[in-house]
Amino acid sequence: MKHTLDPHMFRHLSLEETCRTVADLGYDHVELSPRPDFLSWWTRPKVWPERVASFRKALKDHGLGLATLQPMYRWASPYSDEWEAAIENWKRAIEIAVEMDCPMVVSEFGRGGSPERSLNDRSGLHRPETCENQFFRAMDILVPILEREGLTLSLEAHPEDWLEQIAPAMDIIRTIDSKAVKASFIAPHTFFYGPDMVANLRATQGLLAHVRLADTYDHTKSSQLRYVVNPPGSTVRVHQHLDFGQGEIDWDIFFATLAEMQFDGVLSNCVFGWEDRAQDSARFMLAETKTYVAKYWQ
Repeated sequence: MKHTLDPHMFRHLSLEETCRTVADLGYDHVELSPRPDFLSWWTRPKVWPERVASFRKALKDHGLGLATLQPMYRWASPYSDEWEAAIENWKRAIEIAVEMDCPMVVSEFGRGGSPERSLNDRSGLHRPETCENQFFRAMDILVPILEREGLTLSLEAHPEDWLEQIAPAMDIIRTIDSKAVKASFIAPHTFFYGPDMVANLRATQGLLAHVRLADTYDHTKSSQLRYVVNPPGSTVRVHQHLDFGQGEIDWDIFFATLAEMQFDGVLSNCVFGWEDRAQDSARFMLAETKTYVAKYWQ
């Protein structure tokens, strides 16, 4: 098991200072989500040899591994210029993962457009089927490169993407049919995945490589009024990344199910909601995670 921190709440720190902080908080691995001074959102990575060398040295100096990198590019875009740029940026991100000795890249299915918005898009460009076809085109190009480089790509369904639920996501991952392509389960997205958390976890059996840990409320409860947004009828998707116990996920059931599945991959703390007490949150999450692991992995 890799106990990993996504240091998003510390993104004001340099890469080198981030490594020191993650180690001081007791973690043994880093999960690097997008940040402007490395793998930036949607654009070319801001990376050159000296930056790679400095980041590698900081990881080594603090006894850390780089568990994952998270490239975020619009590889399901219906627009040819966006799609082509995404493919080129992905190729560079894969090169960087190899340079960093990072074994896994994690990403979403493409943020091509939400299911609701696509239904009202007269052009049809953001229909889920259009995005899915573009995504498979990307896989045809990138999966052979991942296989050649010995990297794992772990994919997550995400709220507001063209694919939000676990079952169709797993169908796509199995259709790709590559040892290089695995599944992520993002706990704070649990209530978007479908009504049965245990069934959704078990649906990933044999392909689950990466789990992100944070709590959230079940937005489907209380007549879908767990959150109240204005104006009424807004199609926003509110979800949180909170400390254990601040939401409605049953963590005993969650970890017991993972243990039954013999999960032994990346466990990443991805709390984002408490920058005013980021260090306390990170320490709490690690201690609680280790307690659950000790309880259920015998």
